[in-house]
Amino acid sequence: MPIHVITNENKHLYKDQIEQHYRIRYQIYVEKRKWMALDRPDKREVDQFDNDHAIYLLALEGDEVVGGTRFVPTIYPHLMSEVFPELASVRGLQRGYDVVEWTRIFVIPSKRGDGTGHTLADEVLAGMLEFCLEEGFSKIAVVCETFWLPRWLEIGWKAKPLGPITQIEDMECLGVVIDVDIETLEQTREVRNVPANVLVRRSCKPGIVSQIIEEHQRIQASRSTRYVG
Repeated sequence: MPIHVITNENKHLYKDQIEQHYRIRYQIYVEKRKWMALDRPDKREVDQFDNDHAIYLLALEGDEVVGGTRFVPTIYPHLMSEVFPELASVRGLQRGYDVVEWTRIFVIPSKRGDGTGHTLADEVLAGMLEFCLEEGFSKIAVVCETFWLPRWLEIGWKAKPLGPITQIEDMECLGVVIDVDIETLEQTREVRNVPANVLVRRSCKPGIVSQIIEEHQRIQASRSTRYVG
């Protein structure tokens, strides 16, 4: 299944798909999982991190969204830094040009598989690692429920808790950091039987980390100029 990389650079090409995915997120997280703090009258699950810095990896079947996830570079405000910093109380918040936060993974019910082979979720996971390696992100930070950690360890991911297990509403949650390298990607593809190169890029070349560094250098230079003046 092709997984499309969508950034602020090319999101104008995916307006319908971005809207579809907001509504799917609502169905999954609000209607099904009852995360009622995310409820909205327009039946779209959108938060403050669905902004110009958000990166979406959306699995498309034709023009229809069937799965996906979201990344936010941690140099900008993100879920763990702004909402759940206590989840990183031991190792500290993982922030840097090469660290990206992962949230909102989903697969529509009809594409979740029957347990006999690799699933679309496996392709999304492999696509995430593929994306990070292409862009130069060496770590993924994530707020997750505790059941995810043993699943990732089982497929060979180098994942470490950032703090203690914390009760958030009716969920046991962790902050986790995951190291990204080519060995982890190859292990994921082998263990989960995922084909290589699942990503599709339309008018969106790798270079996000370089853009972030350049943006922050411009900001620092502007601040220095105002201070000297």
